[in-house]
Amino acid sequence: MTDKKDSLQSRLLEFFGEEEYKPLTVGEIEDEFGFEDAEEFKELVKTLVRMEGQGLVVRSRSNRYGLPERMNLLRGKFIGHAKGFGFVAPDVEGMDDVFIPPHEVNGAINGDIVLIRVLKESFGDRREGTITKVVERGQTSFVGTFQANRGFGFVVLDDKKLPMDIFIAKGDTLGAVDGHKVVVEIATWPEDLKSATGYITKILGHKNDPGVDILSILYKHDIPPEFPEEVVAAAQRVPDEISPADLEGRRDLRHETIVTIDGADAKDLDDAVTVTKNVDGTYKLGVHIADVSYYVTQGSVIDIEAYDRATSVYLTDRVIPMIPHRLSNGICSLNPQVDRLTLSCEMIIDGNGNVIAHEIFQSVIKTTERMTYKDVYKILEEQDEELIARYEPLVPMFNHMAELSKILRNKRELRGAIDFDFKESKVIVDEDGWPVDIELRERTVAEKLIEDFMLAANETVAEHFHWMNVPFLYRIHEDPKPEKLQRFFEFVTNFGILIKGTGNTVHPKALQDVLSAIEGMPEEPVISTMLLRSMQQAKYYPESIGHFGLSTDFYTHFTSPIRRYPDLVVHRLIRTYLINKDTSQETVAQWSMAMDEIADHTSERERRAVDAERDTDALKKAQYMSDKIGEEFEGIVSSVTNFGIFIELPNTIEGLVHISNMTDDYYRFDDRQMIMIGERTNRQFRIGDEVKVRVANVIIEESSIDFEIVGMVTSYGRTRKVTPTVIHARKNYNDNKDGRSSRSSRSGSGGGKGRRDDEKQSRGDSTKRGERGGSDRDPRGRRKDSSSPGPKKGVKQKQKFYEGIAKKGKKKKTKRK
Repeated sequence: MTDKKDSLQSRLLEFFGEEEYKPLTVGEIEDEFGFEDAEEFKELVKTLVRMEGQGLVVRSRSNRYGLPERMNLLRGKFIGHAKGFGFVAPDVEGMDDVFIPPHEVNGAINGDIVLIRVLKESFGDRREGTITKVVERGQTSFVGTFQANRGFGFVVLDDKKLPMDIFIAKGDTLGAVDGHKVVVEIATWPEDLKSATGYITKILGHKNDPGVDILSILYKHDIPPEFPEEVVAAAQRVPDEISPADLEGRRDLRHETIVTIDGADAKDLDDAVTVTKNVDGTYKLGVHIADVSYYVTQGSVIDIEAYDRATSVYLTDRVIPMIPHRLSNGICSLNPQVDRLTLSCEMIIDGNGNVIAHEIFQSVIKTTERMTYKDVYKILEEQDEELIARYEPLVPMFNHMAELSKILRNKRELRGAIDFDFKESKVIVDEDGWPVDIELRERTVAEKLIEDFMLAANETVAEHFHWMNVPFLYRIHEDPKPEKLQRFFEFVTNFGILIKGTGNTVHPKALQDVLSAIEGMPEEPVISTMLLRSMQQAKYYPESIGHFGLSTDFYTHFTSPIRRYPDLVVHRLIRTYLINKDTSQETVAQWSMAMDEIADHTSERERRAVDAERDTDALKKAQYMSDKIGEEFEGIVSSVTNFGIFIELPNTIEGLVHISNMTDDYYRFDDRQMIMIGERTNRQFRIGDEVKVRVANVIIEESSIDFEIVGMVTSYGRTRKVTPTVIHARKNYNDNKDGRSSRSSRSGSGGGKGRRDDEKQSRGDSTKRGERGGSDRDPRGRRKDSSSPGPKKGVKQKQKFYEGIAKKGKKKKTKRK
């Protein structure tokens, strides 16, 4: 029955989407579809009512049905702001967000699915709208702090984008006391002057208890910190060691010299590598990835939970894994000198970095050593005698790795890959989770070579399945929106860089040229961030349409199945198509039906993880600065907005100098030059200026840090070069003779960091700044919802993965001609 309903809904959506369609009554729709009996009419009415309730169709006053966008309405996701206004990201592909003023929100809160009407009196380029209906609440469970009163209480929500407190009656407190962090479920939504009401479902602990702060962030983002009992039990039944039966059909590579190279504290080791140099000057690169799909079988309780989580979440003092630790740190982890099952991609690479031959197969390995980035760096760059002696048999391979890494990186650079090199930091906490230091992470040759090898494997696997022409899951990065790039072009002219061309003709190589031109400049990290914000987010997609940042036509995620569900799906597809040689029509149809939903879900879950990681990072940095009020630091102006300027310290901590605290003059914001100008003194603050600041205030609950200006160290507004650097937006870039990685009419690829592959593009917007001089913080310095609303969903309804992947999909014949 479910299949029948979904089929009718899909047919209706397709019918309503036809260009010649005019809104029809239910009777007219019945005639169009040729329904003749009462049951068919009844099912039609029920389906239309359900679709109307979901906001997929709209019924006019004359009882005619049509798609929202065809009836002067839009369906989308509401992104709220602490000050009451918000934006709606329409479902329609490629459509810009619509601004919703506070008086037009009409009861919607952050995350809701809504219907809106675009107002005719919108100003300038920014469209404004009014919310006409809340179709679906984004969430009904929230995290906050309980405030007790006589016989009742309120929950003050942690998420400041939700402008409401929730009333809790005496019998619904679950025994919470003042100051408890709690999870509250909404019973009634706010209406007119009435408050929202709810009941407490879980007490997380007192707000001052160690660990409760991060636990609150996890529950805020609906990330389960523990696994269900049935999942834990299933993980316990997985064997600790491989058996002879597990080796059937696998290539035995246990005699080869294979190593893992990871951070010293890493426990989930999902990739191992080996490199040999052939007599003809070519290199053989072996990338061996943990065969998680062998243990996490499709449709099992572990798999269903892994799919729901879709990614591991890496927080300051803990990891919330995608699969239970017993698997991620045990039988699935490529631990040193033990037998492990893997899927391998072996590549023969020539001196220009071209993959001239490759093979993908299942294997068994036994790693020779568990190396760390630090030790490999010391061997290659510092020639550490002690380490060279300790790992003497491996040193020649490490040298070959460095050679091959340089070749692969040079190839990507020539074809135009964008290599963002941001400073990254790690918050060091004590045993209670309180931050005691912030360390900068250095990107060394060791991290780069692993990054290069993972990128090569991901590209090779993606291209292999592209040419097989079977359903597959790709990692894509669409071309930037021309208007955003054009604003970036205008922005960089303030720094002596002139980009000739328009935003819709840019090649990624031109953007890499910009990064090269600013290398070493004080404003380098800021311009890099603004460039990143002008680009789109990478996401998962069922079609290979290229990766702009990496400047390649083919890309996927193959290398991290322990921590990313898309990689696990890719492994299943490798097993299905290559190992089991199943490309039957039925199998292809099943995967084709499921792929859209998998891509959308895993992309959304990735953004959820990023938001939780950012919230945790901001909280810990605020805690770190909380005992430094009154202390002075030097920093760089990282963003200029109409409400103040953001200052970034060398350790990546960022704080706001609010315009109300700039008391030596009356300052105005020039949005074209992105500078703050004093009306009387003509004193100027612009991105890149070095200033000395004093910590004025820290609000831990809001993860906000306030600075005040003490003095100017260096103003670059008066020292920039007179002759600009000219960069042409469009050039005839082509990296090799066969053109495999040329960008032709498509776009594609950039370097990530270490195992993060393309995650700087994937995690899209910068972690700090907004576009056009904006910021991802509000005037109070609190973070806005930095996540994209998710992959744009069209009107086509996707079948739920676990409802349909194992079913036979037969097309229903429609009576409508």
